[in-house]
Amino acid sequence: MTNRKTLFAMVAALALLASPALAGAGGNGHGGGNGHGNGGGNAGGNGNGGGNAGGNGGGNGNGKSGASHGKSASARGQVAKAKADDTTVDTTTKVSAVPKEKNIHAKLGRLNSLQRNINAYMNSKSKKFAAIQAFVTQSAKAKVAQDQLDALTAQLDALKALTPDEIAAMSPEDQAALPGKITDLEAEIATQTTAAEAAAEGTDDASLDAALTDMANKPVDDDVTAWAQGVLAGKIDQTAAAMEAETTP
Repeated sequence: MTNRKTLFAMVAALALLASPALAGAGGNGHGGGNGHGNGGGNAGGNGNGGGNAGGNGGGNGNGKSGASHGKSASARGQVAKAKADDTTVDTTTKVSAVPKEKNIHAKLGRLNSLQRNINAYMNSKSKKFAAIQAFVTQSAKAKVAQDQLDALTAQLDALKALTPDEIAAMSPEDQAALPGKITDLEAEIATQTTAAEAAAEGTDDASLDAALTDMANKPVDDDVTAWAQGVLAGKIDQTAAAMEAETTP
């Protein structure tokens, strides 16, 4: 009996001694999984603990390495994109400067003389001025004829615009003469319209181009014609004014 009791006591004592060791080994093995220092050292005394420590430790290590590798690759991609943006080739096509238009006076040649005083070339005996002299003279006649037509038309419009009250305010003689005046003005306008149309012949752009070509020693283009029209407009007005002054009583 004594021997059996003693044997049971010894077994119980061994079991108590073994429990702390097993508890310590399991705890250290788990700890080793989370950290290389403790996990490696304590797991060496226990096979299972070492396995767990190695597995857990390795997993964490590889995970961090993979994340670092991912960040590194992303950074390299951003740097490469930045370099590509900095080295973008400028393919914008440069528009060549448009040459300045040649000075109009270089095209005129002999036509520069048209800028002279109206009397200077209207009285010229040069055959080169003959066509221009005829054009200016005819244009002035057409202007005088049109001015006369405009004046007659204005008079007729004024008579026709009289209100009943205005006609009633007129003398009996003027009231009686009013219809006759309107009829006479209408007849004059018809005659003057024919005269103005006749006077306008030879004053169109084609006639001007022909006159300029006859005088010029260089080709006559649209720019030259437009310039001549502007210069001759004043000369025509002066000639027309002189004609009207001669016919005015």
